[in-house]
Amino acid sequence: MPYTYILECADGSYYTGSTWDLHTRLWQHQNGMGAKHTAKRLPVRLVYCEWSDRIDTAFNREKQIQGWSRQKKQGLIAGASDQLREFSACKNESHYRNYLSSNDSDAYVD
Repeated sequence: MPYTYILECADGSYYTGSTWDLHTRLWQHQNGMGAKHTAKRLPVRLVYCEWSDRIDTAFNREKQIQGWSRQKKQGLIAGASDQLREFSACKNESHYRNYLSSNDSDAYVD
C-alpha cells in the first residue's frame, strides 16, 4: 500500500516523501540511506503518514505537501485540517495591497 509521509529531522526541518513500504523506507532514512536531506540531519522521526490506493496519488500528494509552508505542514501534522486553508493564505505585504485594491475601490494602496 503506498504512503505519503513527513519526517521531522534532528534540526527541526521536515522531509516529505512517498513509498510503497513505509517500514523499510523509515529504516533507510534512519540509517543514512534515504535522501541527502535526512542523511545530514539524523536522527529523524515519523510525524505524519497517510495511505493512498495508488502510488501516483501518493506521489502527487507528496509534491503537494512539499510546496506547503512550514505552518501548513504543522497544521497537517497536528490534525488541524479545518485550518489548512487559513495557513495557505499569503500574508506578505504586496499580496495584502493587491487584495485591498481588487476588493475595495476606495482603499488606499501606495
